[in-house]
Amino acid sequence: MTSRDTILGRIRAAVAGAPDVEIPRDYHGPIFPEGPADASLIEHFAERVRDYRATVHIVPADEVPAAIQAALSARQADRVIVPEGAPAEWPPGTAGESLTPAQLDEMDGVVTTCAVAVAETGTIVLDGGPGMGRRALTLVPDYHLCVVMAEQIVPGVPDAVARLDPVRPLTWISGPSATSDIELNRVEGVHGPRTLEVIIAT
Repeated sequence: MTSRDTILGRIRAAVAGAPDVEIPRDYHGPIFPEGPADASLIEHFAERVRDYRATVHIVPADEVPAAIQAALSARQADRVIVPEGAPAEWPPGTAGESLTPAQLDEMDGVVTTCAVAVAETGTIVLDGGPGMGRRALTLVPDYHLCVVMAEQIVPGVPDAVARLDPVRPLTWISGPSATSDIELNRVEGVHGPRTLEVIIAT
């Protein structure tokens, strides 16, 4: 008999004869209908993202390519990953799917789309779809520029979960990568990009 068998046996003995308990499953679900985000929801999302020390730009949708180029130029980012499926009008870049971790680390940054964004938490979710690529593309480079369409912004986490496919590789991003695990000192860039920049297209 293994230790596992011993522990499970004790649990079974302890609950033997106990009545069945109905577990409620009426979890809080989406509370807002789908549709374009209004100005207050967009600004709420932008405010939350800024709270995470990320840079936010709100621009008309037709100005997104120029905004991307301006952001990259300001950082002097020449070696940039732009995953497959990104809009054709965006500035060109390397697809990045075949790059090794070492090669990804040498890139100046990555520009992606997103699957959904949460206004209440300032969270951006990637699911590996068009313009997002594999997870490593947004975790290894030190700079991530993400484009969020206004219609992708939802009020809360339940609304976001309702839009997502749970079998896809989901990456939830709330600001630049940061940790305070070491003596409570904030260190950025340990588990992902040190710098997050977000363009919200209205």
